[in-house]
Amino acid sequence: MATVLVTGGCGFIGSNFIRYLLAADPNVRIINFDKLTYAGNLANLADLADEPRLSFARVDIADRAALAEACPSGVDAIIHFAAESHVDRSLHDASPFIRTNVQGTLELLELAKARGIGRFVQVSTDEVYGSLGPSGAFTETSPLAPNSPYAVSKAAGDLLVRSYVHTYGLNAVITRCSNNYGPYQFPEKLLPLFICNLMADQPVPLYGDGQQVRDWIHVLDHCRALELIWRRGRAGEIYNIGGESERTNLDMTRLLLYTLGKPESLIRYVADRPGHDRRYAIDCSKLKRELGWRPLISLEQGLADTVRWYQEHQDWVAQVRSGEYQTYYERQYGNRN
Repeated sequence: MATVLVTGGCGFIGSNFIRYLLAADPNVRIINFDKLTYAGNLANLADLADEPRLSFARVDIADRAALAEACPSGVDAIIHFAAESHVDRSLHDASPFIRTNVQGTLELLELAKARGIGRFVQVSTDEVYGSLGPSGAFTETSPLAPNSPYAVSKAAGDLLVRSYVHTYGLNAVITRCSNNYGPYQFPEKLLPLFICNLMADQPVPLYGDGQQVRDWIHVLDHCRALELIWRRGRAGEIYNIGGESERTNLDMTRLLLYTLGKPESLIRYVADRPGHDRRYAIDCSKLKRELGWRPLISLEQGLADTVRWYQEHQDWVAQVRSGEYQTYYERQYGNRN
């Protein structure tokens, strides 16, 4: 039975990956490390509380001693999701992004090197490439040109991983994915924020002219790609993951309005974010060619399913928006750190 250490497993993508992998492979055991910052919600995995193949520890990955103490022997792989990830927050204070995304990645690499852990997957982002013009797409050889403190911190983590591959022979791969959407996404990101606002007939704040272009991928398509890359990706390689569904933010907003039956008058155009990248697009042909992956969930179907999930989980939304979700750990584990 393979033992996989997942960092940030209480976040949006991490919790979906844990759920996906436990269902896909009965011969895997998962250890979930999460600091439970504002975006880490242990309630995302509440239905798996009695799953014997899943364990949890509240760990700050940037704390070397705590990390070493919490990590048991016999871990076969680290899949590293844990990150500060909200660009707007990085514009106000970059220091948590440097601590988690850079120092935390360094400490995990040191742990993997010291323990001889056989595989390290760095889950990164297309934002490390910067902004594209109206044509073309990012490939794995595109230069790094991050434009926000968040993107810089992720690029720095990626370069640390690269250095441990080349200097120490660490068996590591880097993945860079486009914009994810799906269930359990914290409602500060565009889609869940807009879905939740529209369900309450509240306006949605759209940056600038709304013509920023992103490539959207359903989180389960991302999870399938990550499992393949963990198992079969070539050591030292970078793999881009994309949904092949480019849309402007305005197009996505209008699609949500149509899906929820709301009027366009609920759109509120607001001042654009400083340094807002105009366009991202991912060329994922390497992943398709080498590992036979392709996105399976169309944007229209995936978005309809996502809207339905939020409609059916309004208690989850209410607990997140009120902050009540942050008491879940104490209710489950007491006041242990």
